[in-house]
Amino acid sequence: MNPDFSVPEHPSVLVVEDASSTSDMLAMALRFLGFDAHLVPMGTEVIHEVRQRQPDAVLLDLVVPDLDGTEVCGRLRAAGIDTPVIFLSARTAVEDKCHALAAGGDDYVTKPFDLTEVSARIRALVRRARGAVRPAPASSRRLRAAGVELDGDTHEVWRHGTAVQLSATEFALLKLLLENAGQVISKAHILDTVWNYGFQGESGVVETYVYYLRRKLGDSGQSLIRTVRGAGYIVHADPMGM
Repeated sequence: MNPDFSVPEHPSVLVVEDASSTSDMLAMALRFLGFDAHLVPMGTEVIHEVRQRQPDAVLLDLVVPDLDGTEVCGRLRAAGIDTPVIFLSARTAVEDKCHALAAGGDDYVTKPFDLTEVSARIRALVRRARGAVRPAPASSRRLRAAGVELDGDTHEVWRHGTAVQLSATEFALLKLLLENAGQVISKAHILDTVWNYGFQGESGVVETYVYYLRRKLGDSGQSLIRTVRGAGYIVHADPMGM
């Protein structure tokens, strides 16, 4: 039986911010928009809360009283938790965004933000994490190239037969590259397809994620994902596996 890739009617969201009237209002507003929102005031409590509540997403402030937000996200990923994480921050520098995403975040929203946009981003990430992609023929569910195999149904990835753990965003990026094997994919197209919105012109985000993907896949020599200067990235098609 195929997994349920639909977005739940009331997605569960953990809001990780300091205990203040602002964070209380954010949680309340999210509930009004149809989310099951719970406030977590301390970064050290996040892993416990995620394991206990099994949320669909985490809204994580970059500045949490006891820990830096990137450290909180790093601990989640190190614990094997791949729940989508959206960073919230007043910092607008590309470097800050890239650092947060490199720590394992899936999206980054700058303050002040529009709650309807945050709502849309949460739902988009939940769909992505659940594998909500356009239907494809069964034969195309498995993608292969240069020793990498990706299963679009189970969201599993292997490199030379060894399982590789990827975040939802890393999986989406690799899937896009494999689906277009043999073609150069521009950074702009990657931004539009993988992130959907919010990162126009910030190609550093793509570069950071490609770096992380290469590192996880053991692709330091770029035998899988090759950089085409001034154009984008390409995965060379495997005639035996595509």
